[in-house]
Amino acid sequence: MTDLLVRNAIILTGAAGRPLLTDGYLLVRNGRIAALGQGVPAVAENFRAIDARGKVVTPGFVNIHTHAILTMVRGVAEDMGFAPAYTPGVPHGHEVTEDEAIALARLGALEALLFGSTLINDTYVHQQLTMPAMAETGIRVWGSGRIHDVDFSRVHLAEWEHKPEIGDWSLGEAVELYERFHGKENGRLGVHLAAHAPDTCSRWLLERIRDERDRLGLRVQSHLSQSRLEVERIRERDGMSPPELYDDIGLLDDRLVAAHCIHVDAQDIARIGGRRVHVAHIAKGNQTGGTIAPTTALRKAGAQFALGTDNMHADMVEVMRWALNSGRVQEGHVTDFWQPHTVFEMATMGGARAMGLENEIGSLEVGKKADMVIFDYRRPHLVPNIEPLGNLVHTAQGRDVDMVIVDGVVVVEDGRPLHVDQDEILRDAQRAAESLWSRARAA
Repeated sequence: MTDLLVRNAIILTGAAGRPLLTDGYLLVRNGRIAALGQGVPAVAENFRAIDARGKVVTPGFVNIHTHAILTMVRGVAEDMGFAPAYTPGVPHGHEVTEDEAIALARLGALEALLFGSTLINDTYVHQQLTMPAMAETGIRVWGSGRIHDVDFSRVHLAEWEHKPEIGDWSLGEAVELYERFHGKENGRLGVHLAAHAPDTCSRWLLERIRDERDRLGLRVQSHLSQSRLEVERIRERDGMSPPELYDDIGLLDDRLVAAHCIHVDAQDIARIGGRRVHVAHIAKGNQTGGTIAPTTALRKAGAQFALGTDNMHADMVEVMRWALNSGRVQEGHVTDFWQPHTVFEMATMGGARAMGLENEIGSLEVGKKADMVIFDYRRPHLVPNIEPLGNLVHTAQGRDVDMVIVDGVVVVEDGRPLHVDQDEILRDAQRAAESLWSRARAA
């Protein structure tokens, strides 16, 4: 770990009041922000100086909901109209071997890191292998194996049979993951309990997840009201809506990260907002599937928001843009309720709060961990630079990331990873995906 001095920068701190520093500096010591301000600081100790002239520094993005391994269905599943686990004819999680899981997860983590995410909250299969493999890139990795008690080898055939032995196994794996990895790598690894979805978890299992959450002091993440099929299934099985079920069990509160929340009625919206649930807004992924979550109504009801990329891509800059535009479509015009600072906060401090890490990451403030991204604004689509945040949200791309720093360590420089072999990761992931698709097509 080397002390760093980033200077001559425009700094979007993400702190309360939205302070912007021009000709700014940021000093990093022992992995944390020791000082920041404008002008040139007096620094006596040895440090590495990073000249950020013509560049913009932001907090690292918190990608609150993703499945790195699902890079395997990139460019295909987007046009099928439903989540891969529910879709016939594509590779599924139970078909992914350990080596394939590692190869594809490393690709997903690398992509997220190169696009400016310094933390991903990831769930899928073989997490005991993929979490440390993804962490090798230098990114923060939080997550869990998906907890369920249906047989996932039958869900894409529209068969839901809840089996206690599957629930015991999947919940047990998540608890073991917590015991092995939570807090390791200087806090870069962490665990949430990932209840896959109401329709793939019986009430019995959801109650056990609640109990383990309380025992271990963890948070829960889950897909919630992501499809009409899920809503119909829960109404048939439990006689209520998915948010009502979670509320009845005791899972619907500010310790829940609820992905999607698309198919909700007025009562669901009031319930989610009143419980201050953290909604993981998958702005691009939902609209790719022809749906828009009622984000304006949810926010006005009191729901807290963070952003995630979910499947197939990892550009949080693009997700901010989709989130802003989908909100404005619901309003019908440009209002103060949806502005660039709204979605920037969702991508940074909103994600940190959802993770329970708001005192450690999410903004550039003295004492916080040094997780930051440096964007190169010396590019035609980012000039003129009159309003740096407006340029970031409206015209920038993840590909404009020049440098990423996590825990005070430079992990991406000149747009290339420093801790892993990018070309090797690309080759391994391509081979893994080709093998999976070959087996899926032969089935």
